[in-house]
Amino acid sequence: MKALLCKQFGPPESLVLEDVPSPTPGAGEVVVSVKAASVNFPDVLIIQNKYQFKPPLPFSPGSELAGVVKAVGSGVTNVKPGDKVIAFTAFGAFAEEVKTEAVRLLPLPEGMSFEEGASFILTYGTTDHALRDRGQLKANETLLVLGAAGGVGVAALEIGKALGARVIACASSDEKLAVCREHGADECINYSAEDLRERIKALTGGKGVDVIYDAVGGPYAEPAFRSIAWRGRHLVIGFAAGDIPKLPLNLPLLKGASVVGVFWGDFTRREPQAFGESARQLARWYREGKLKPHISATFPLAKAAEAMNLLASRKAKGKVVIRIGA
Repeated sequence: MKALLCKQFGPPESLVLEDVPSPTPGAGEVVVSVKAASVNFPDVLIIQNKYQFKPPLPFSPGSELAGVVKAVGSGVTNVKPGDKVIAFTAFGAFAEEVKTEAVRLLPLPEGMSFEEGASFILTYGTTDHALRDRGQLKANETLLVLGAAGGVGVAALEIGKALGARVIACASSDEKLAVCREHGADECINYSAEDLRERIKALTGGKGVDVIYDAVGGPYAEPAFRSIAWRGRHLVIGFAAGDIPKLPLNLPLLKGASVVGVFWGDFTRREPQAFGESARQLARWYREGKLKPHISATFPLAKAAEAMNLLASRKAKGKVVIRIGA
């Protein structure tokens, strides 16, 4: 089988496509024939040795995929060969086949394409855990989404609307904000052309926002937090802008507000029952038409480096997918 390999740490251009032996499942493991995999920001970091999880070289990047079960190891009862599945892995998805633990598989919802399946569980799972569990977002509250045109940003818009919140989308261009409107944004802020704090103040009548969904970090985190409402919750998702911001701790004191960390990967491992409930809720929302992954570009496996650079440059809207199987 073919796999895109990171043999030395570096940019996407340093990855190589090679033939490697097909994996064999051990106890509790499954081999999946990959049909599609999506690109996520950690994939760009992991190949540069900048991510908290550091697999040994060589390895294939890619943490989110959809495909068909090829083989199962001993003790596996939740899936069988031929099942269509979604899988979330720490790495390995940018290959024709991947071996992973059976507990990392979910059934592909009825009517969902492999491309949508590869774009679903990590972004929507992270966001559901963030908004419902960590942020306790309620109907009629106001949600501010930074980086709203990205994969997790679109998920936040849709889940926020499914929960009955008023959603304000923030992005760096009018083109990106058009995508946000398609996915339910009530109001939009172009933070490359508008003063973020002043627009939030105007849109909320000076009250501020109840929940901030922040997958961007960098220069936007502090002005957003300064615009938070009393008892507001600032959800720390990631740092797509590159810089990890430092908030003056008098700000949460003055606002009675919380800075809340969101680590979906550990949540799935530490709280499997809660994760299972979240996955079932996401599938229900998908069947009801409330969730629809926005796939802006697809690439073949041989051009995966281009896909990763598109995401790294912050030019992507929604999800970027790599088509692998026929």
